[in-house]
Amino acid sequence: MDNQHSGGNEQAAGGDYFVVKAKEQGVTVIGLTRGKDTRFHHTEKLDKGEVLIAQFTDHTSAVKVRGKALVYTKHGMIDTEE
Repeated sequence: MDNQHSGGNEQAAGGDYFVVKAKEQGVTVIGLTRGKDTRFHHTEKLDKGEVLIAQFTDHTSAVKVRGKALVYTKHGMIDTEE
């Protein structure tokens, strides 16, 4: 299997995945773009207990998490309450 999404030709930039697990209702996960001007390009709302598995891509260079959540990366786990 290659590094392309099934619906397009967007290649993964580095292929790094991260996981966000909501500890409360209404956790917001915001994807930020690459390039000269950083902009919001995607937003997800998670309910308590929901898990989002996402990947950094050619378009997504950063992610902002609002609310109480656990964020898992290859670098370890981050609790947004600490």
